[in-house]
Amino acid sequence: MIFQALKKSTTSSPRLLQSSGKLTTRQNGHFHTAVAVSLSRAGVAPSPSFSFATDRAVTKIHRHMGVAVNAFSTVAGGNYDNMPHSYGVRASNGGVATFSRLPEGNPSTMAFLGLRNKSSGAAFRVQCDEDEIDTVASVESVRNGSRLDAVGGGGRSVHEAWMVNLGRGDDEWLTGPRGREWFTGKAPDACPGVDNDGVIRSLPLPNLSNVTRQSAKDYFDNSWTLFETLFAGLKGEEPFYRPPVHGLRHPQIFYYGHTPCLYINKLRVAGVLSKPVNAYFESIFEVGVDEMLWDDMHKNDMVWPTVREVHEYRKDVYDTVVEAIMTHPSLDDNGGSKPVVVNQDHPMWALFMGFEHERIHLETSSVLFAETPIELVQRPQNWPPLHPSVNLNLPGKKTRPVESVDYPSNTMLPVKGRTVHLGKPLDFPSYGWDNEYGERTVEVPNFLASEHMITNGEFWHFVADGGYRNKDYWCDDGWAWRTHRNMKWPFFWTAAGPQGSHEYMLRSIFEEIPMQWDWPCNVTYYESKAYCRWKTMKDGSPCSKPYRVLTEAEHHVIRHQEHNLDAARASVLADKVMTTSGEEFPYEATGAANLNMAYSSHSPVDHFQASQTGHRDVVGNAWEWTEDHFNPLKNFEVHHVYDDFSTPCFDGKHSMIVGGSFMSTGDEASVFARFHFRPHFLQFSGFRLVASDEDAPATHLFPGSFSGQAAARNEEESNQHMPINSNVYESDDLLSMYLGLHFPLSGSKEGVQPIMDHGASTPIHGLRFPQRVAELLCSLKPTKSNNRALDIGCAVGGSSFELAKSFDHVEAFDFSGNFIAAAKRIQAGEQLSFNIPIEGNISEKVSVIQEPGVDSAVMSKVNFFQGDACSLSDYAENRHDFGTFDGVILSNLLCRLPDPLACLNAMPRIVNTGGVVVMVTPFTWLEEFTPKSKWLGGFHDPVSGEPMWSKDRLKQIMERHGFEKIHEEQMPLVIREHRRKYQYIISEATGWRKL
Repeated sequence: MIFQALKKSTTSSPRLLQSSGKLTTRQNGHFHTAVAVSLSRAGVAPSPSFSFATDRAVTKIHRHMGVAVNAFSTVAGGNYDNMPHSYGVRASNGGVATFSRLPEGNPSTMAFLGLRNKSSGAAFRVQCDEDEIDTVASVESVRNGSRLDAVGGGGRSVHEAWMVNLGRGDDEWLTGPRGREWFTGKAPDACPGVDNDGVIRSLPLPNLSNVTRQSAKDYFDNSWTLFETLFAGLKGEEPFYRPPVHGLRHPQIFYYGHTPCLYINKLRVAGVLSKPVNAYFESIFEVGVDEMLWDDMHKNDMVWPTVREVHEYRKDVYDTVVEAIMTHPSLDDNGGSKPVVVNQDHPMWALFMGFEHERIHLETSSVLFAETPIELVQRPQNWPPLHPSVNLNLPGKKTRPVESVDYPSNTMLPVKGRTVHLGKPLDFPSYGWDNEYGERTVEVPNFLASEHMITNGEFWHFVADGGYRNKDYWCDDGWAWRTHRNMKWPFFWTAAGPQGSHEYMLRSIFEEIPMQWDWPCNVTYYESKAYCRWKTMKDGSPCSKPYRVLTEAEHHVIRHQEHNLDAARASVLADKVMTTSGEEFPYEATGAANLNMAYSSHSPVDHFQASQTGHRDVVGNAWEWTEDHFNPLKNFEVHHVYDDFSTPCFDGKHSMIVGGSFMSTGDEASVFARFHFRPHFLQFSGFRLVASDEDAPATHLFPGSFSGQAAARNEEESNQHMPINSNVYESDDLLSMYLGLHFPLSGSKEGVQPIMDHGASTPIHGLRFPQRVAELLCSLKPTKSNNRALDIGCAVGGSSFELAKSFDHVEAFDFSGNFIAAAKRIQAGEQLSFNIPIEGNISEKVSVIQEPGVDSAVMSKVNFFQGDACSLSDYAENRHDFGTFDGVILSNLLCRLPDPLACLNAMPRIVNTGGVVVMVTPFTWLEEFTPKSKWLGGFHDPVSGEPMWSKDRLKQIMERHGFEKIHEEQMPLVIREHRRKYQYIISEATGWRKL
């Protein structure tokens, strides 16, 4: 009942979904009444203090509904078993309620109640302005007059909301080495990729020109078990739920459930699977996070499922994926004798997408392990060893490293420039992410590059020289990040002596080890650039331009010539990861590297052989930061199964990284790999010094480099403080304008013409625009399956009523509450009046007049509701009465949506086979409505400079979704401003039939 109250109190005002969480008196009343009844049934009398705590909790509905429910459970003494309810809420540990499993058959309610804030729309993106958990603490004090003591490691207190997840029975099971029962697939000692000593490493990247069911299953088992072996390194339940110290990533429980979730969701999108394994889990674990801005500390605090529940989910997913591999007809290999080719058009491309996605998170999660308090991790059995250069039995030198003694000299080597051709061929037989494909030719001038990446020993001198104290070395945002994080040395260094002694140990994934002065130093882009500036100011640059980091094109110049881009295009075998396992990588005659999990740590920078240019660790050991923004190559296209993998990060705020690290496997270790992170983000990444007399051959999507990050952050902050009621369609003047547009016969009784007659040139052909759109849909003769139509962005209903003449039922929605209210009043038979502007403040009140043939019977076929075109997929999934349609219209809507692609991506799901979609749009893109990154066209390609046209992109999207273009015309419309001024718009009307 509490859940129903929460839902009712929120949904009673759709505009609340974009507000700051304030409820009206009526909504608050719904909530208080239901809660009071429930508490009464539990034998608890609400007190004034309870009322205050309830008010506090209610204001948090949008972001963390679970916190509010926990508060009410606490007041009730955790006595939810005595309350009549149909939702899976149970009390544990002092009455704090937790959600242990989604109620059967009701995923939308749990998603609505704030147990996710990733894909439920704007309602759950509103940020709280104070600590939510104070509500729980306040209510707890009502019950027993005190707050809870500190919980968990590190002396954390009840004020941290994530602690609601602790104490649910998983701790003992997760403490100590994991037994075989931990592994939901194959155990490491029986898994492909295990060596004679029982150590598991990565297999080579699969050759997709020669795929058998068994080879696909072997790579799946290797990927799956590597991931579970890593997670066997979390000690107890706390590290699963404790957010990382910087707060910019989900807790590890999310990633434990995220990788299996993606397998299911992408295989469903590809048509390989027809249904979810667990719809709730595949909602809350679906969407990860970008690294965000460095000072955006809003964590994803929520009540997560227990580790055991996610463990059971992983079992189900493993079995489902194995069954798909072994039985799906698209992988029929005749018992292994006839391997199949898997390319981007093959449904099982989504399977290999799942493999490589899992391997990305294998690496990024291992970084999070290295950020986790040391007492909360343990080295798993079967995990690859540290590099042999580590001697745990010796204390090592903690401070004052000496060049050529503790770390090698780092010579600046000259490199002859050449032409570099970027891009992966479409027919190359390995999986690739969308950003790898395309082409670009880069002319690389001569440059100097350091023999190896900057070592811990070299970087120590920057630290000891006050590098973290001197603002002159840092860009503005880099300095702001440094001061915000109070950074005094690299994150993975740990102080081993008094402050100022500059004595350090080194943190690896699972251990704290003696400092390795000859390993590459893990730093952010900001730190690498600060070092470059310090080095320039201290020693001077050997060229006319200051020291900097590498570029993507320069990286490919210094790669080993037998394994570079040109070599790989000529022979698949030249891409070393296609043929080399992690066990074999360190011992190759050419291209030997610390890659593919050969080791579980960095290695000395001079350990492996140099390339022909004399440079070491060009691949493997650590990623290298570059001067390039993450960018698309010419002819870039998204893949429909994962259409937002790259595009959100083509924003000029992500820096490319190249070469891979010791944890990079699969596609990450390929010569064609193109990855990126924000400049403040932690990864196993270092940098190499570069100097040149020419400008860096780098690709920037926007002028400058990352020094503009602060300005970008401020712009985002200003957008977050827009007025709550910022819907431009909620005004009486605009309502009158749209009533005139949709019902042009209005005013005929009063003698007011829709357009002033001025002879033969009067553009009366621009009238009845909504009706003409509906008539166009009917003229294209959609196949009638259920005779239902959908009017997206219906405004005041003129087009909806016209559709109802030909269809048995019409669903019609609009973002504007004013518009929908007017449409419903007209539908109910109310004689609606509105003002037609004449001149200045003079207007004429007229009555709405319907088109001929629209009577009460026709109007009764329409169901109007307020909605969001960007949430079509949610409606299709969660509204059982929404259904599918034979005809769909979008009238001058597409270029007014904040995310047009979100709307278009829902079309295959809601349109019946043979059905027709009519889209009418002038392609008037404005950042007021649509962020520039979401425009379909209307801009120049940032790389090629070629114009990008919206109609071309629309055609690509619709054809990819299985629609054929069957009609195109130019459709004019006239909107009246006053008697002598009109808007004359020529929209492009297109018809698309679903094949």
